[in-house]
Amino acid sequence: MVETTDTVVVGGGQAGVAMSEHLGRAGIDHIVLERGRIAERWRSGRWDSLVANGPAWHDRFPGMEFKEDPESFVPKEKMADYFVDYAAMIKAPIRTGVDVQKVSRLEGKQGFRVETSQGVIEARSVVAATGPFQKPVFPRMIPESTELLQMHSAAYRNPGQLPEGAVLVVGAGSSGAQIAEELLECGRRVYISVGPHDRPPRAYRGRDYCWWLGVLGKWDIAAREPGAEHVTIAVSGAHGGHTVDFRRLAARGMVLLGRIDGFAAGRLTVAPDLCANLATGDANYLSVLDEADDYAHRFGLDLPQEPGAREIVPEAECIRSPILSVDLAEAGITTVIWATGYVPDFSWLSLDAFDASGKPRHQRGVSPEPGLYFLGLPWQSRRGSSFIWGVWHDAKYVADQIMIQRSYSAYHESLSLK
Repeated sequence: MVETTDTVVVGGGQAGVAMSEHLGRAGIDHIVLERGRIAERWRSGRWDSLVANGPAWHDRFPGMEFKEDPESFVPKEKMADYFVDYAAMIKAPIRTGVDVQKVSRLEGKQGFRVETSQGVIEARSVVAATGPFQKPVFPRMIPESTELLQMHSAAYRNPGQLPEGAVLVVGAGSSGAQIAEELLECGRRVYISVGPHDRPPRAYRGRDYCWWLGVLGKWDIAAREPGAEHVTIAVSGAHGGHTVDFRRLAARGMVLLGRIDGFAAGRLTVAPDLCANLATGDANYLSVLDEADDYAHRFGLDLPQEPGAREIVPEAECIRSPILSVDLAEAGITTVIWATGYVPDFSWLSLDAFDASGKPRHQRGVSPEPGLYFLGLPWQSRRGSSFIWGVWHDAKYVADQIMIQRSYSAYHESLSLK
């Protein structure tokens, strides 16, 4: 038997829950399909000590606050619990343990055929709410035959799962920086490959970075310049939240490297770009401080001065004399963690909705394929789109578009009956 509904939402994470809330408010019959548990990625796709990168007062939906201190950074399990509780509060029709295998257009009529592990559903609309973190990017630079453990950051859980020896972390975004620091704190010798990145202050003059981005209007920036949509950002909520400063980490013993260029005969080659990459991060950091100071002065905000925020620690040896080659055996490196991000995987969408590179074609989540929508994409409508509160606002827009198309269809159907 074929089940029918107005809208199928694929994905039961933050995007799927947000979409369900707005569809429910609009009175649109829908089903949310999730192959794991609600917010599964928070539970099984992250390392043990992960906390949210934004404070509890900020990283949430408008309709429910966290039970924790608003200034705290919520642990990953409680983040998942939050979405479970939120889904229950809005009575979201989420079906867990259902794998969506294929979505194709119905022949000769409006709508889609959604093939799942539990049967077929026909729907007028489909919302792909699977988010941006689907398929780990795992460079095959070092042969698997090499005698060391290689894993993506998605598989890392804690230092205890790694063999004895030094660890190389490739990637200096939030995941790479936090994992590298955790390993350093437990006494490991840590190398980290630092590419181009933004490095904002965790907090400044008594206000969290998320607050500064809000009052400075940066969350609502509509789009970046072409080619700069996915800038790596190093930020951390660990230990109550602190600024990621690679120079300070180097002073504590972490070995900084530039971008990894290649591997041959047991030796990594490293690009001579470490200092340039650190300078880019520093410039981003200082620009936020400058804009915050200007804003505070302009509006007469009584916020404490923080001159220490501009202090630069003396450069460690690995910065003064950048390392351009690393023999893994000589360095004692037994583990490589690739914190190299993810790419979307929409292979289950058998529809003409993607460009030549495989990226979704859309305007604020509205696909040129009638009835297909996307939610949770980076920069879907603004800088904050892939963040918890940002996806909630994008979901409202997508629900509005679904309602608009329903009204046109209803008008057409009413004429057909005359």
